[in-house]
Amino acid sequence: QLQLVESGGGLVQPGGSLRLSCTASGFSLDYYAIGWFRQAPGAEREGVSCISSSDDTTAYADSVKGRFTISRDYAKNTVYLQMNSLKLEDTAVYYCAAVRFRGSIGAILPYYDYWGQGTQVTVSS
Repeated sequence: QLQLVESGGGLVQPGGSLRLSCTASGFSLDYYAIGWFRQAPGAEREGVSCISSSDDTTAYADSVKGRFTISRDYAKNTVYLQMNSLKLEDTAVYYCAAVRFRGSIGAILPYYDYWGQGTQVTVSS
């Protein structure tokens, strides 16, 4: 069964950090670009970040630039989203997604083949 599983969400105070993980099972992420998305209650899903599969180029939403870092570990078949300086408005369910794509990226890719089930991130004092 092909699936993506997110982990690492939780409750954190403003200014704190979390690292989300997205691990694939049933397939290799080597040829997949990975995106992170989030959806807050009552809001539309928003692209947060993306990393390519060929040269590890990355893209970020303006709202998280300088605070979030996406990376991948091919040996562990996992992509990470390091989130620092978290703000109240970062509260959302975070999803990772995979699309078979080889090439550099200049923006968060819009279409994906597989989605994870999401992990809750709550920033609250």
